[in-house]
Amino acid sequence: MKIAEFLKPEAVIFELSSSSKRDVLHELSQSLARANPALGAGRFAEVLLEREKQASTGIAEGLAIPHGRLAGLPTLMACFGVSRPGIDFEAADGKRTHLFFALVAPENAAGLHLRALSRIVRLFKSAQFRDAILQATSQESIYALIAQEDAKA
Repeated sequence: MKIAEFLKPEAVIFELSSSSKRDVLHELSQSLARANPALGAGRFAEVLLEREKQASTGIAEGLAIPHGRLAGLPTLMACFGVSRPGIDFEAADGKRTHLFFALVAPENAAGLHLRALSRIVRLFKSAQFRDAILQATSQESIYALIAQEDAKA
């Protein structure tokens, strides 16, 4: 599975405008809804917020992977956003989160969902890669970095 199968260039947010966990989830949801307007940002936000109630998806090392499953979604969808100043996302390491990879899968696609999460985690393990994303100068260059790193893994 390659990330390019579910992350499209237009779903990359060069600079998130949000400064709180809740607002980031809503901003990511708006990006997801642009790719699937029939479901609406509210439904995506509801899924991501519900998952965050269980435990923070702020992994560590500046990365969060808000995720969930949604009835009526035809295929796996993702968006990616960057916050250079970082946000308190209640990450496991207590540090600010800068990179947000939101992932929403169809309700009945648990295996696909888990494979995609695993792929994202493997990709973002490299500190050098995470730093390169933070130094990128455009939405296009962020997507190119992700695609390039994904091709290696």
